[in-house]
Amino acid sequence: MKPIHSFDELYRALQLRKVPFFITFFIVIIATYALLYVIDFYPEPVTEEAKKEVAVEEMEVVQAPEVEEAEAEEAEAVPEVESVDPLPVSIYFDKFDKEVNILNPTSADYEVLDDALLKGAVRHPQSADFTEEGNIFVMAHSSYLPNVLNKNFQAFNDIQKLSWGDTIRLRSEDTEYIYRVQKVYEDKASELFVPFTPGESRLTLATCNVLGAKEDRYMVEAQLVTKIDIEE
Repeated sequence: MKPIHSFDELYRALQLRKVPFFITFFIVIIATYALLYVIDFYPEPVTEEAKKEVAVEEMEVVQAPEVEEAEAEEAEAVPEVESVDPLPVSIYFDKFDKEVNILNPTSADYEVLDDALLKGAVRHPQSADFTEEGNIFVMAHSSYLPNVLNKNFQAFNDIQKLSWGDTIRLRSEDTEYIYRVQKVYEDKASELFVPFTPGESRLTLATCNVLGAKEDRYMVEAQLVTKIDIEE
């Protein structure tokens, strides 16, 4: 090839090779596009369907944080706590097939408690209830007179005949609590004493005639073993 020494000579040389250059250029371009098409790297035109797909993807990206926040709030929601009726309304002795209603006065005054004992058994207001672990203390009259007009004077008759393992059922409006007898004994009491057993679900029964009087009392101590929902 003859050496080129000036711009004019270069221009004349390009003019002579113009047609081969453009042919080669177009061949290279066509070959390149053909290769891109074969490997699916060829840019496709934007269609309406493609625009919809892009819009849907953008919408999902925007909504995703809201969905995650909703799921997080739902996960953090505090579950509802099932309500429990706190007070006993009756006591049932399986051994005697006997049920006695229970009153729940709010005053610990002797006169108030003595009056309530004329209407059934009485839970002492300073003892525990079903919402806490502790000792539920229930009192009732006991009498063996042949003719008793008010049967509540015989509410706790024969509790001294209970023995270890016998079951006592204490009932609220919605739940039945089953206790197992652990101890039965006689105690002299000049004043009313409420046993305190923190951290233990227990039941103590006591017979009484007149609160504050010096008399022998039968006492029963029992331990909670299970509870059952009462079907309406």
